[in-house]
Amino acid sequence: MSVAEAAPSANRPANPGRVLGGFERSYDFFVGVDSDGCAFDAMEIKHKECFIPNTIKHWQLQPISSLVRQTAEFVNLYSTGRGLNRWLALVQVFDLLRERPEVAERGLSIPSGDRIREFIASGYPLSGTGMHAYALAHPDPELDGAVAWTDGVDADIAAMVHGVPPFPWVRESLARASTAADLMVVSATPLAALSREWSEHRLADHMDVIAGQEDGTKLQHLQQAAVGRYPSDHVLLVGDAPADRDTATAAGVLFYPVNPGGEAASWRRFHDEALDRFLAGTYAGAYQRALVDEFDALLPSTPPWQR
Repeated sequence: MSVAEAAPSANRPANPGRVLGGFERSYDFFVGVDSDGCAFDAMEIKHKECFIPNTIKHWQLQPISSLVRQTAEFVNLYSTGRGLNRWLALVQVFDLLRERPEVAERGLSIPSGDRIREFIASGYPLSGTGMHAYALAHPDPELDGAVAWTDGVDADIAAMVHGVPPFPWVRESLARASTAADLMVVSATPLAALSREWSEHRLADHMDVIAGQEDGTKLQHLQQAAVGRYPSDHVLLVGDAPADRDTATAAGVLFYPVNPGGEAASWRRFHDEALDRFLAGTYAGAYQRALVDEFDALLPSTPPWQR
């Protein structure tokens, strides 16, 4: 099945970006799209200029700033941890730093992250709002630091991350997909940032709903919007991280990888080839496996300083 190039479909809602709970099925196919690092070239600037400086500042890690930067970049950008929720990634950064002999040599105490782990396991939303509520109910100095950190990250992103365009072929791909599938942003980014970024570049015009961290995990987004409402092979998640691949597997749906470092080529392939295969029912199986194998080879699990 081939899809013609088009402006936003007449079936698109007049108010794109409405809440997840109001989503209604319009087509027989569903495509979920991750945002940072997948649709937008925003991962590098957010982590290198917003997350990492706040990690150094709010956890008093100035004496090992270069090691923090290397460790956090590995976890969040260049490894199988790419795309993790910020709280899961933060405790992983702490754990890796604690294992590094260079850190031990400098005698610096790394936060345990134990109270943050309790928050992660608590059932509270893994968002800034969730952390604020949890910290209010469970007073602790580590949680005070976590609140200051997440607020600092969000403030810096709001102040700095503007004018970051979508990757080449994203706009054209969403325009084609919007004529045959329901489309949703599936992201762990706060909703305010998602709405700003997707509206700034008019990509929200193609989307039926924008779901962010306040709506739960990416798996919960798919379960609420798509699982059980479409045949499993009529649901496709587009993402750039192993966590996205695992989310698709857990939801029992298809996965299209956007390769880190090869984003434009990945979106061109989606536009020219993969979308038509998805709509024609020939995406699952050997074709998807080949794409995922290529993707998996790009992101290591072992840090370079341990090799």
